[in-house]
Amino acid sequence: MAGLFGTDGVRGLANGLLTADLALGLAQATASVLGRGRSAEVRQAAGKRPVAVLARDPRVSGEFLGAAVAAGLASSGVDVLDAGVIPTPAAAFLIGNIDADFGVMISASHNPAPDNGIKIFARGGTKLPDEVEERIEAALASEHLLPTGGNVGRISRFADAEDRYVVHLLQSLPNRLDGIHVVLDCAHGAAAGVSPETFRDAGATVTIIGNDPDGVNINDGVGSTHLDVLQRAVLEHGADVGIAHDGDADRCLAVDAAGNIIDGDQIMAILAVSLKERGLLTKDTLVATVMSNLGLKIAMAEHGITVLETKVGDRYVLEAMNEGGYALGGEQSGHVIMSEHATTGDGILTGLQLLAEMARTGKSIAELAAVMTVYPQILVNVSGVDRDRLGHDAVLDEAIAAAEAELGDTGRVLLRPSGTEPLVRVMVEAADQHTADTLAHRLADIVRERLAIA
Repeated sequence: MAGLFGTDGVRGLANGLLTADLALGLAQATASVLGRGRSAEVRQAAGKRPVAVLARDPRVSGEFLGAAVAAGLASSGVDVLDAGVIPTPAAAFLIGNIDADFGVMISASHNPAPDNGIKIFARGGTKLPDEVEERIEAALASEHLLPTGGNVGRISRFADAEDRYVVHLLQSLPNRLDGIHVVLDCAHGAAAGVSPETFRDAGATVTIIGNDPDGVNINDGVGSTHLDVLQRAVLEHGADVGIAHDGDADRCLAVDAAGNIIDGDQIMAILAVSLKERGLLTKDTLVATVMSNLGLKIAMAEHGITVLETKVGDRYVLEAMNEGGYALGGEQSGHVIMSEHATTGDGILTGLQLLAEMARTGKSIAELAAVMTVYPQILVNVSGVDRDRLGHDAVLDEAIAAAEAELGDTGRVLLRPSGTEPLVRVMVEAADQHTADTLAHRLADIVRERLAIA
């Protein structure tokens, strides 16, 4: 069972890789590892059981997987508070809010409906480090001594879960959103219940799309991976801004009044400048991955903000933020983390903060996004190559150096191996699209030739 955990929990085809048996066993293994912490010992000393928060997105397989996880936890002596369908960041918040020992979110995020996933959060609502995931995998293969009688856990409804989260979101706002018309695309996902309510309570005029989840339509042609629907809706309704979530609402992308996309880099630029102006940007530093646009780094330098780069993946952004105590970080994909208010990416929180900055400054989202010039960027995936030989071929290294010399300070080159597939990703940014395209495909051809699998 080694390698069960990916970059964001255990994910796969529901009833394929991800069966009810696996979900139950994983829950029991998680209880054996995370149900023994300091808070669990305090509860047990007081004659109480460990407590876990359980939540899911609305995809149909979440119903049987949720039941299996609840059974696995309760059979291991853990009291389960079932929060039902709520966003992933809501689950993370609630774990810390009620001081639960850990929590489980059942979601495959932006993946299509047939997939699902199990995300596990530690006490405080934080993601698990690699070594804890390894301990859970090891426990999955072990026998567990299960309690009997009155020592088994109870399963109960977390009745005010959504209300607690909405209050938390509203309390995060520096000002109201009155006068702003927003179109919300809820991706037929976990945001459908909570996002419209929260934006309305904050004062915005709200038009909603993608808010009719039926268990099988999550992310289907809507949400942050299909922005064309939101673009049309913003233009049709004459709205000021559009906000798109993904299936579990941990992402946020935006659309301006003219239908132009505002990506995660631009969102981070807007929020970083706002936080610095208000004295809230810790060490005047923004944490982003190496895939963020060069324009972000240039724009931040112009505003006296340092960009700390990490490997690709929001878990690496989180690690850097936690180590340095930084306030803001994220990815181009729309995972934005504001550590004062959240332990993970929160698409609803991010959207609210964006609109709050519009209201605070009186500027449109397009005017705010103009703080950053987006450099043309092209990404070419080269498959069928030996990714382990990247960095060990002199001819390819020379070609990369030549491309970098040609670009000078007006662009950059990044080649990195995929973490899951036998391919190499070639990314080039340049001052114009033609140069980016030409260099990227030139380097891709050399990768294909030099690193071909024999």
